[in-house]
Amino acid sequence: MRVKDLPRRERPRERLMASGATALADRELLAVLLGSGFRGASAMDLAAQVIEHCGDLDGLARSEPHRLLAVHGVGPAKAARVIAAFHLVRRAQAEPEPTRITGTSDLATVVAPLLRGHSRERLVVMACDVRGAVLRRVVLTEGGSDHTTVPVRDIITAVLTAGGAAFGVAHNHPSGSLDPSDADVAATARLAEAAETVGLRFLDHLIVTDTAWRRVPF
Repeated sequence: MRVKDLPRRERPRERLMASGATALADRELLAVLLGSGFRGASAMDLAAQVIEHCGDLDGLARSEPHRLLAVHGVGPAKAARVIAAFHLVRRAQAEPEPTRITGTSDLATVVAPLLRGHSRERLVVMACDVRGAVLRRVVLTEGGSDHTTVPVRDIITAVLTAGGAAFGVAHNHPSGSLDPSDADVAATARLAEAAETVGLRFLDHLIVTDTAWRRVPF
């Protein structure tokens, strides 16, 4: 049955306006975003197929456009609306950045918006001055779903180029695991040694997931 063939009180858009978004199921909310289905399938049918294709709502939130385009009935316009909606939510939920870095939790707050919600591992470098004011925050590398490199020389160069006196680094684990690998621990030790050699203060190396963070020991 097409959505427009439903009684008005049962249509997702009308129910959202009358009762609020909390009254709608996941597929109904997604149907509102999609706007329409295709021949033989309603917007709610298409929404259910999209969620099933991505595994669950979390998988949908992490999806990139090409993954949504693989679902019959989803074109560039529909895929763009869905991706944009989830990114707007992530931006709205991002905590305000502290003006100064006074501890590890401040570092986590600064780097998390660049790491959360991504399906590939990223490495973020943050440089600050002697007072802890953030000078630069940049994604330095991006790798696969379970690995990205930690180029010590490039990190030190980026911090020095920014005029930094101290720096921290962080990378995400799309798997959700907070456990550092042996490579993470080894790279952190090399960073600490390199920082000392050139007179920089190394703050921390963090692993960030969508819901938490953890220091890599050094």
